[in-house]
Amino acid sequence: MNAPAPQASISALPETLFAVPGMRCAGCISKIETGLTQVPGIAAARVNFTAKRVAISHLPETTIPEIQRAIAALGFESQPLGDELAGFSDESSRELLKAMAVAGFAMMNIMLLSVSVWSGATGGTKDLFHWLSALIALPTVAYSGRPFFRSAWNALKNRRTNMDVPIAIGVTLTTALSLHETFVSGPHAYFDGVVMLLFFLLTGRWLDSVMRDRARDGVSALLKHKAAGALVLAEDGTSGWVNADALKTGMVMLVAAGERLAADGIVIKGRSQFDLSLLTGESVPVLVAVGDIVHAGTLNVDAPVEVRITATGAATALADIARLMEDAGQSKSRYVRIADRAARYYAPAVHTLALLSFAGWMLAGAGWHQSLLIAVAVLIITCPCALGLAVPAAQIVTAGALMKKGILVKDGSALERLAEVDRALFDKTGTLTLGRPELVNREALPASAKPVALGLARNSRHPLSQALRRALEAEGVAAADITDIQEIAGQGVEALYGSERVRLERPDARSAGASLAVQFRQGDAPAIVLTFEDGVRPDVQSALRQLQALGIESSIVSGDRAEAVQPVARELGLTAQTGMHPQDKLDTISRLSSAGHKVLMIGDGLNDGPALAAGHASLAPASASDAGQNAADAVFMGDSLLPVTIAIRAARATQRIVRQNFVLAIGYNVIAVPLAIMGLVTPLIAALAMSGSSIIVVANALRLKGAAK
Repeated sequence: MNAPAPQASISALPETLFAVPGMRCAGCISKIETGLTQVPGIAAARVNFTAKRVAISHLPETTIPEIQRAIAALGFESQPLGDELAGFSDESSRELLKAMAVAGFAMMNIMLLSVSVWSGATGGTKDLFHWLSALIALPTVAYSGRPFFRSAWNALKNRRTNMDVPIAIGVTLTTALSLHETFVSGPHAYFDGVVMLLFFLLTGRWLDSVMRDRARDGVSALLKHKAAGALVLAEDGTSGWVNADALKTGMVMLVAAGERLAADGIVIKGRSQFDLSLLTGESVPVLVAVGDIVHAGTLNVDAPVEVRITATGAATALADIARLMEDAGQSKSRYVRIADRAARYYAPAVHTLALLSFAGWMLAGAGWHQSLLIAVAVLIITCPCALGLAVPAAQIVTAGALMKKGILVKDGSALERLAEVDRALFDKTGTLTLGRPELVNREALPASAKPVALGLARNSRHPLSQALRRALEAEGVAAADITDIQEIAGQGVEALYGSERVRLERPDARSAGASLAVQFRQGDAPAIVLTFEDGVRPDVQSALRQLQALGIESSIVSGDRAEAVQPVARELGLTAQTGMHPQDKLDTISRLSSAGHKVLMIGDGLNDGPALAAGHASLAPASASDAGQNAADAVFMGDSLLPVTIAIRAARATQRIVRQNFVLAIGYNVIAVPLAIMGLVTPLIAALAMSGSSIIVVANALRLKGAAK
C-alpha cells in the first residue's frame, strides 16, 4: 500500500463506505477506527455503529480489495457500498429472532423437566429427565449459540477478545459439565440455566438489531420519494426515458404535472406550483418559474415544466437529508456503547470470579469435581438474567400500556431518553395543527355559486381546492356541469358554466389578507375570497400546560413562512422560528444540546426526519410521513396532542422502576454470590435463586401497567 495521507488533506480524499455487520460493542468501534488509521494509504476511518458502516478516507490509489483485507486483518467481514444511501440489508435480525425462538421454546420445556428433579425425583426417573433435557439442550445450544460462538471464534482467530468470548466459554463449560453429570448419573445438571442464559442474551441482542434496522428504514423510506427516472429532452428535439442512476448534469428533464423530480435542477421553461413539503414542511404548494431551483423528490403539482439538471444521485438535496438523518441517528449510539461497555466488563468479571472459586477450592483440597461444581454454581447464580431483565421488563410493560393509549414505542431505550427531556420543539403543520385546512367563511359563498365552485374544486389537486371540495360535499352540494376546464400554471383552474367563465384562483394582492385563501370568480361578478384555517389539534393548550408542569419548555420550529406560523404561535403563547430547512432544525437541536438541554422533537414531515433522528427523543403523529415515523422513537394515534405528556410521564415512571430493579438485582448478587463462593449454595439452589430473582424483577415491572395515564 501507499504512505498515509497528511491529516490536512483528508477532506479532499475519496471516501468509501463499507458495511461491517460484525461490529458488536465499543471495543469493535475502537479497534476498527484505531486499527485502520495505522494502515498505509488510509487517512481516517469513522464508524457509524447504528448503520453498521465504516466511512474510510483513503488515497486514490488504495483499492477496495486492499481496504477489505485490512478490515479482515482486524477480524471483521466487510462489504463495499455504492454512492447511494439505499442501506445495507443483512439477515442478522432474522437469524437472531429464530435463535431466540428456539432457545425460548427449549427453555420452557427443560424448565418443566427440571421441576420434577427439583421436586425430589431420584434414580432412573432423575436420569431420564436429565437425558431428555440433554436431548433438548444440546441441539439448542449448537443452534442458538451460533451468534456467540461465531463471533468469539472470529475474535480468537484474529488474536483479540470481545464480550462474546466469555459468554461462549461459560455456555460451553456449563453444557459440558451438565453432560458429564448426566453420563455419571450425578445429582445435578444445568441445562435449564445454560438455555435460559442464551435466551435472555439473544433477546437483548435481537432488540438492539431491530433498533438499527429501523434506523436504516427511515433513510430508505426517505429515498423512495425520489423518482425512478425522468423523461429527458435530447438535443435533436426527441425525448426518452432515462433511469435516475444514468442522469447527468446538463440534461433537460420534461416534468409533467403530478410527477416527482429525479434530480435537482433549475427551471428553464414553464411555470407551475411545486409541493416542497419534503424540504420545508410547508403544506401549501409554492409557485416556481424560470430560474427557480427545484429538488429531487419534490412534486410538480399542476403544469409541465422543463428542468436543467444541476445535481444527481448522492449530490441531491434529498440525499443530503438522508445523510443528515443517518448521521444524526448515530448520536444515540453512545447509549448502546455504554451498555456494551458495561456488559463487556461484567462477563469477564463473572467468569474470573468462577475461575478464582475453582482455584481456591482446589487449593483447599476439595478436588476437581467439587471445585468445578462450586465454580458452576457461581456461574449460574451470577447469570445476569435479573440484571438483563431490569430494563427490558420495565420497558416492555410500559410499551404495552402505552400501546393501549394509542402510543407505539418503537425502541425501549427511547423511554430512557424520553424521561430526561427538558425542552420540546414542535413542528407546526401536521403536528401542532392537523395539517388539514378547513373552510372558515363558507357563508361568503352564495348557495347558487356552491355547485359551480364544487365543480371547479374537483378538477384541481391543490390542497385548498380539495379542502373546499370536502366542505361543500359535506353540505350535500351537487357539483354543477362545467366544460372547457383548464388549469393555469400557478394561478388556478377555470372553466365554462353555460356561457360564463368561472374561476377558482389565487387571490389578488388587494384581497389576499389571509395566508390560506382562494378566490371564486363567476363572470363579471366581484370575486369572493374564501379563507381557510389549519386548526390546532384538540387539547393543545392542555398538553402545553402539562409539559410546563413537567418542567419542559416548548417552542415552534417550522419550515413554513412566518405569516403562516405566527398566528398559531400567538394563539398558543409560544416562540417560533420559521422558514427553517432540515439543517436549520439540526443546528437548533445541536445548539440546545450544547447548552445542556435534552431536546424532544415532535414533527411529522419528511423534512423533519433528520431533526427527529437527532433529538434526544422524538415523537411523530400517525399521520406523519414514512420517513418521519421511522425516524421517530414513538408514534401516537389520533388528533389529540395529550399522548406526548402521557408518554413522558410513563417514561419517568419506567425509569423509577428500572432503578428499583437494578437495586433488587444487585442486592441479590451481593447476598447470593458470597454464599456460592463459600460452597453453601448447590447448583440446584443457585438455579432456583437465579429464577427467583428474575421473577421478582418482572413482578416489580408489572406495576407499570397503569403508568400510561
